[in-house]
Amino acid sequence: MRDVQDEAARLRVLVIGGIHGDELSSASVALQWIQLARQAPSDTPHPTHWRFVPALNPDGLLQQPPRRGNARGVDLNRNFPTPHWERDARTYWEKQTRKDPRRWPGPKPLSEPETQFIVEQMQAFKPHLIVSIHAPYGVLDFDGPFVPPTKLGRLYLDQVGIFPGSLGNYGGVHKGIPVVTVELPNALRTPLDAETRQMWLDLQRWITGKLWPAVAEARP
Repeated sequence: MRDVQDEAARLRVLVIGGIHGDELSSASVALQWIQLARQAPSDTPHPTHWRFVPALNPDGLLQQPPRRGNARGVDLNRNFPTPHWERDARTYWEKQTRKDPRRWPGPKPLSEPETQFIVEQMQAFKPHLIVSIHAPYGVLDFDGPFVPPTKLGRLYLDQVGIFPGSLGNYGGVHKGIPVVTVELPNALRTPLDAETRQMWLDLQRWITGKLWPAVAEARP
C-alpha cells in the first residue's frame, strides 16, 4: 500500500489494481499512477489523499501462468458482502457462469484476507471515491451516487451491470461510495505512457469538476 498525501488534503481516493491476478496491466497502471500522483503540483485546487493498493491479489499475479483467483481460487470481485450474498452469489455462479472455476465467489462473503483488507480500508480510510482497475473489456464502468465520468483516455462509459459480491455493487450501490471501474483494453499489455497519463488527467478533471462539488454539497 502506498499513500500520496497533500498536507491540505480534504478528498480521499482509494485506487486498487490487480484484484484479478491475470490482469497484470491493471497493477502496472496503478503503479504508474503513483508516480503521477507524486508529481502533482502543490497548488492543485482540491488537494487529495491518494491511497494505492496496486496488487491486491499477489498470489494470483505471481502464479505461472497468472490466474484470476487468489491462492484459494476465489474470484475476489465476487467475494464482497453484498445483500443476500449467500443466495445471489451462488445462484449467479451456478446458473450464469455454469460453475466457471475462474469466477468462484468463495464459501462465504469476506472469506478471503484480500477482501477483508479492502473492507477494512473502506472503514478506516473512508474514501470519497474508489477506483478499481481491471482488464480487458476496454470500457469505463461506474456504480454509486454522483455523475459518472464519461471517459478516461480512450475508455468511454459503458455500465456493464451489477454482479453479486462485486466491489462496485458493495461499495457503489450499498455503501454509497462511488466506484469507477477502469477496464483496460488488454490484460497483459500496459497502455502507452501517454494513454496512462491521459486517463489520469481525465480522472483529475472529473474529480475537480464533478466529484468534489458533489462531495462538498453532501457534507453536513
